[in-house]
Amino acid sequence: MAEILWKKSSYSGADDNQDCVEVATRSGAVLIRESDAPDLVIAAAPRSAHALLVAVKDGRLRKAPVS
Repeated sequence: MAEILWKKSSYSGADDNQDCVEVATRSGAVLIRESDAPDLVIAAAPRSAHALLVAVKDGRLRKAPVS
């Protein structure tokens, strides 16, 4: 099986030590992971991944308050 080629977010900067979101594609799915937890991968259909990214960019997803 071919290696997955992850693409780092342009917002992460050039420093390899920074945490960032990475995306890749495989077998028609969009794969999403956090660079500091590379073994935890979310797989989504392209339409669902697009909806997630639009919601994030629109600010519709907020970090839950810590109680």
